[in-house]
Amino acid sequence: MEQIEQLEQLEVTRDTVLGEALRRMEEGGMGVLLLVDDERRLVRVVTDGDLRRLLLAGASMDAPLSRLPGKEPVVATGEVSEGEALAVMDRAEVDHLPVVDGEGRPVRIILRREVDSKVLLSAPHMGDEEWRYVEEAFRTNWVAPVGPNVDAFEQELADYLRIPHVVAVSSGTAALHLALRVLEVGHGDVVFCSSLTFVASANPILYQGATPVFIDSEPSTWNMSATALARALSDYAEAGRLPKAVIVVNLYGQSADLDPILGACEQYGVPVVEDAAESLGATYKGKASGTIGRLGVYSFNGNKIITTSGGGALVSADGDLIEKAKYLATQAKDPAPWYEHREVGYNYRMSNVLAGIGRGQLRLLEERIEARRAVFERYREGLEGVRGLRWMPEASFGRATRWLSVCELDVEECASEPQEIISALARRGIEARRVWKPMHRQPLFAGCPYYPHEEGTSFSDRVFERGLCLPSGTGMSAADQARVIRSLRTVLGM
Repeated sequence: MEQIEQLEQLEVTRDTVLGEALRRMEEGGMGVLLLVDDERRLVRVVTDGDLRRLLLAGASMDAPLSRLPGKEPVVATGEVSEGEALAVMDRAEVDHLPVVDGEGRPVRIILRREVDSKVLLSAPHMGDEEWRYVEEAFRTNWVAPVGPNVDAFEQELADYLRIPHVVAVSSGTAALHLALRVLEVGHGDVVFCSSLTFVASANPILYQGATPVFIDSEPSTWNMSATALARALSDYAEAGRLPKAVIVVNLYGQSADLDPILGACEQYGVPVVEDAAESLGATYKGKASGTIGRLGVYSFNGNKIITTSGGGALVSADGDLIEKAKYLATQAKDPAPWYEHREVGYNYRMSNVLAGIGRGQLRLLEERIEARRAVFERYREGLEGVRGLRWMPEASFGRATRWLSVCELDVEECASEPQEIISALARRGIEARRVWKPMHRQPLFAGCPYYPHEEGTSFSDRVFERGLCLPSGTGMSAADQARVIRSLRTVLGM
């Protein structure tokens, strides 16, 4: 009875006007309506793309659905299994399958999202190598923080990055916190930070009682604007309050343009911390992202290009800084025959078990980078010609990993807001996300200073309003990606 009532709510006729159809589609939550005749026989399926095309063609909200062209519906009859329904939908390239009785009247509707697995934004992708190291940790009963896997993971990561000093810790946030500690950031200090980022980039500033000043991004990389940074440094130098550090975030798998940023900071003697949480494997002029500033931070969270379940690393060419960080990460325990502590420390070291996962994952990093880049290329080709869609550019100075495939949508051209698109994709079992909400717009940081890319022009605000992150996991099948492309085209009426 519930299914019949739900179907009746989805049923429309040729006389139903466009405005009413849009309202009922929104309330129905299926992204589809069923156009029936006077005998309730199914005439055609109406998608949100069909309605959007009518709007783009100039139809008013009072226009009847009789303006829709005829289209034979794809249907099933009688009892149909989930596998059979999915096969029919795949062949017809549709996401909804009405089931009709012998008279052609709808009796139920099967949604792809109900019979197919969800397509996630960036799911962990585990291989075969990880278990060998994890099993060794269990076999030797070395499951506590530190241990042989931790030592090996740090060395193997150092070799990959071509940087001498690495400490593996419990998260990227912990690594960033340690970076600020070893740079002696304290209460009342100022720290500059990219605004277009996740909150974990800025929270450690507050941990240390310092004040964040947020710097806009620029269009060519979506990363920190050297122009905005130079203005901020000049203003704060004139006020006699230079920052103790600048946190540069390498966003969505691409390095910032570091030469002008480092040059501006060197002019004032301010150290740069690279937040490379999202950019392990990316390069800048032949060097590994995260190894170019005074300190670099990585994350191995479950959604990153490689994972240790939860974990991170702090790296530097300065061995003294990493030794200090390692000391702080192990509860600041002094060498003594008892537990001796002179300063506040943290329980931040990575466990031997998780480091084993990291060792196995690291062996596949280059393969995973190529897979992410291939995902992006399939999107670029599959969505070519979609009005108003522009991809996050790849700068010429190095390799981006395309950790996430991210685009910007001109609302005036595609007639869709990012949140509308995300909701429509979610109804199809596809996870998409907004671009990071800038830190200067977060309630947590209300009142903190912000320097836009150009006076009166904030790139971070623009890309937040227009940006969309698409599923990009390396475990995503070609069929899954085709489903995303097809669904996105349908949602956009393309």
